[in-house]
Formats: sequence, structure tokens, C-alpha cells
Amino acid sequence: MPENYDAILFVSFGGPEGPDEVIPFLENVLRGKNIPRARMLEVAEHYKQFDGMSPINEQNRQLITALETELAAHGPVLPVYWGNRNWHPLLPETLQQMADDGIQRALAFFTSAYSSYSGCRQYHEDIARAQQQVGPTAPAIDKLRVFFNHPGFIKPMVESVSQCLDKITNIERGETLLLFTAHSIPLAMVKTCQYVVQLEEACRLVAAGASHSQWELVYQSRSGPPQQPWLEPDICDRIHQLHEQRASKNIVVLPIGFISDHLEVLYDIDIEAHQLCEQLGIKMYRAATAGEHPRFAQMIRELITERISDSPLRQALGELGPSHDACPSDCCAYTPQRPPRTN
Repeated sequence: MPENYDAILFVSFGGPEGPDEVIPFLENVLRGKNIPRARMLEVAEHYKQFDGMSPINEQNRQLITALETELAAHGPVLPVYWGNRNWHPLLPETLQQMADDGIQRALAFFTSAYSSYSGCRQYHEDIARAQQQVGPTAPAIDKLRVFFNHPGFIKPMVESVSQCLDKITNIERGETLLLFTAHSIPLAMVKTCQYVVQLEEACRLVAAGASHSQWELVYQSRSGPPQQPWLEPDICDRIHQLHEQRASKNIVVLPIGFISDHLEVLYDIDIEAHQLCEQLGIKMYRAATAGEHPRFAQMIRELITERISDSPLRQALGELGPSHDACPSDCCAYTPQRPPRTN
């Protein structure tokens, strides 16, 4: 049965908005994780190339504005609150504001299209901690389902891939490789979730929609200790292989694992991978993520509408069908590696 909701909670990762915020932000991200400080400082250097500012917060503001416009025009008319995992506005601050405003029950949209510990279950844990901090007046929060195969997510990327392919001659297009990238995660995390299965389905749907059969799924942004196995191949390693094999003069790259072009996309793809392609004489075309497309904001409204409807239209492309609304208790279970204790 549909529930009654009085707000939407937009939940994301967060990012620094100035040089002084970079180190505190990264310390928040890496707290309790077995990541050497040298690696953190290396990542901090990435932010310097963007004046210490991650674009993710501004991208979220734009998407929230687009969602508010959608809700005002088509309903349901509900206020939208925004809370992040790692930087302001932080989830405890947001849930306290919601409680102060009298919000009792909200639907949450997570800025992750796929099921995994870091992309779904960990956000549930973040919300639960925030609710504990706020106390008994904290609103109840239900999550919208993952949307990896929703037409509002797939079709904008089909458009962007098709636009890239149209720039390539018919003779070369058949040999052009479409590389989909996603954030790498530990193999131990992969075993307890549908992350890879959902990614491969999204890739297949986009490639089919763009009528291009030459595609592969690769990974980026690995951050774990070297002794811990993570998903491979890395995109730059794969580009090196393509050059050695003389396999393709052109590649199209779509960061399908991300909903917007935040810093990891800009650095790992638009700087590192692009520079490597230039060095190796490979022409790289970069397809856009879904986040700025009007159909994507419309998709969020449709996910909200289906949860409050007596006869929901649960849109999903492909064979996997729509994902579950309520996550099982063991869904995406994972125990992150912790640094060794020291006396």
C-alpha cells in the first residue's frame, strides 16, 4: 500500500567548495578506512586543478531545482531537502531542519543508479545515524528504488552516445569502441550486490539504443589498498592495450556509473584518460552523463509518483525489470576493511 509522504530528501556524496575545505572533506570521506594519508594528499592535488572546488554540489543544486520545477508543474507538490554524506549540507543538519519544519515521513532519492554497499546500503546507515542524532522527532525515510534501467536514465545517455558516434565517419564507426566506465569497488563488495549485473545491463541498453555493438565495461577511481583486489580493468590500462593491439583509432567514453560530471569524472576521464589518448594517437569522444538532461529530472518525479500511486507504472527497460522498493535486511551487506589498531 502507498504511504503518505510530506517531503523529498535528496541524498548525495558531497564535495568541497573551496581550497580550505579539501582536506577536511577528504578526512571525512576516508575516516575509518585503510587508505594511506599519502593517497589522500595525492587526491587533494586533483582538487587543486579545479581551484579546490568539486562541481558535485552545484550539479546537485541544478538537479534539485529541475526536480522542484517538475513537481510544481506536475505534482506531487512536496518540499525538497538536501543532505550529504561527507560535506555540507550534512545529513544530520538536514534531518534536524526537516524535524524543525514538522516533516514526519520523506522519500529519499540517492544519487546512485546502482545497488552496492557504498552506493546504497551505506547511505541507509548514514541516514540511520542522522536519525539517531536528531532523536525521536527525526522523520522516517523511505528510499526510492535504484534506476539503472529506467528510461529516464538510459535514454539521455543513448542520445549523448549517438551524438558522439555521428562525429565519426561511417568507415571508422564500425571499429570504434564504446567504453563505459564506472567506479571500481572491492571484489568482496561485488559478491554481495548486483552492481556489476546492473552496470552490464545499463551498458547493453545504451549500446543497443545507440545501435552500436562494439562496447566494453571498464572501471576508474580505484582508491583501496594495493593488496585488496578491486574491479578491473582500469580505463587507462585498457586504453594502453587498445594502442598495443592497434584495435581502434577512435573511442567513445561514457561514465555510465555516475549520474553527473563530478570531479572523479572530470579528472579520471577528461584529464587522465584524455591526455593518454592524445599521447597514443587515439581520438577520444566523451559522452555526457544523464544529470543535466530534462528527462532525468522527470525520471525522479516518476519514481516519486509510482511510490504514492495505488496503481503504479514501474518503468524499466530490458529483462531485469524494476528493482525492489524496500531493501532486504542483508541487501548489499559488506564489512569495509579497517586500518589495523595501534597502541
